Amino acid sequence: MILLKITKYILLFSFFSGLGIVACSHQSKSFSEETSSAVSNKNDSLSRLFDPKIASRKAIKLDTFFKKLHKLNGFNGAVLVSQYGKIIYKNAFGYSSFTKKDTNTTQTQFQLASVSKQFTAVAIMQLHEKGLINYDDPVYKHIPNFPYDSSITIRSLLTHSSGIPNYVYCLDRVWNKRLSMSNDQIVDLFAKYKPGINYLPNSRFNYNNSNYVLLAYIVEKLSGLSFREYAQRNLFAPAGMSRSFIYDPTKTELVANAAVGYTPRRRGYWQVPFDHLDGATGDKGVYSTVEDLFKWDMALNSEKLVKMTTLQEAFLPAHTFRNMITKNYGFGWRLQLLDDGSWLTFHTGWWHGFKNYYMHNNRDNSSIIILQNVANHALGRIKVAQSILYPEKAWYFMSGEGLPGELEGE
Repeated sequence: MILLKITKYILLFSFFSGLGIVACSHQSKSFSEETSSAVSNKNDSLSRLFDPKIASRKAIKLDTFFKKLHKLNGFNGAVLVSQYGKIIYKNAFGYSSFTKKDTNTTQTQFQLASVSKQFTAVAIMQLHEKGLINYDDPVYKHIPNFPYDSSITIRSLLTHSSGIPNYVYCLDRVWNKRLSMSNDQIVDLFAKYKPGINYLPNSRFNYNNSNYVLLAYIVEKLSGLSFREYAQRNLFAPAGMSRSFIYDPTKTELVANAAVGYTPRRRGYWQVPFDHLDGATGDKGVYSTVEDLFKWDMALNSEKLVKMTTLQEAFLPAHTFRNMITKNYGFGWRLQLLDDGSWLTFHTGWWHGFKNYYMHNNRDNSSIIILQNVANHALGRIKVAQSILYPEKAWYFMSGEGLPGELEGE
């Protein structure tokens, strides 16, 4: 009898213990798991909004537009447009090299110019997530020989409000232009010559390449990798961008099959040569394709690179200055205020004959990616492409402001 009671208790204990184990195995998910699940659910919901018939009609209109843009406005490059996480149109026009008569394709590699800045910003965000850097750290904490005061922070660099001068111009007289510049050398030259500040730090927005060269330098110091290697391991590879790289003046074979940059001339096109400024990274230098940028776009939408909460901060307007009501800047992205109060995320780029536009809209997982290797005025008609993608907002895009003023060296 006693043996039977003991056996009964053991069985009951085992039963309830088993329930406990099952209950533990089905405890609520961690915050990170819930976040990933929420992002996945959002992407699935958006993908179900994709209508092949509507997409086909938009593709026809986009094809008509870009063919006319090529014929009438000299558009020479590649384009990809997506919506709800799916490609609705891609095509390429003209030559990647007018000398060789090689045609552009959607796999042609273009210099992204300032569209490169978002890669630098994401690298900083990754280090921020790892606890290696805070946005409000003074720059000199990570660059000990930084010649300016503590009011200039990582955030100041990310949002172009540091006030430091543009290395493209302020170091022009002290550099031998037969030699390629590196980020290390730029930092050392700033420390040595201490070029004067342009304005009181954090008092205004002033787009400036020096900010992103310094950020790339900081990535190098914190990671122990060159920025080129860091980008390859932590940005391009996770996103599946197999045809992307950062220009290296010591490895010119990388650009052997890439598009060549041109400036229009009265009797044709002038090939823009590489120069000493091309050795710097962070502000420009990324080579990619429209198809690789679509992979990047999808990676941003799916937390393959940084958490969505981290990315959302980069998409918020950083400035409250009066002259930036409808156009603003986040972390590595320009922002355009829409009629519903939301911000459209994009960036432009112009460097050595390449002129680009990349719109990333994570609200509906859509993108417009336009890469050109002839620096003409074709991008001035980007409003038409925006209106085709969002016909319900056509009135807004067509009547709104144009792209930000672009300067050589942006």
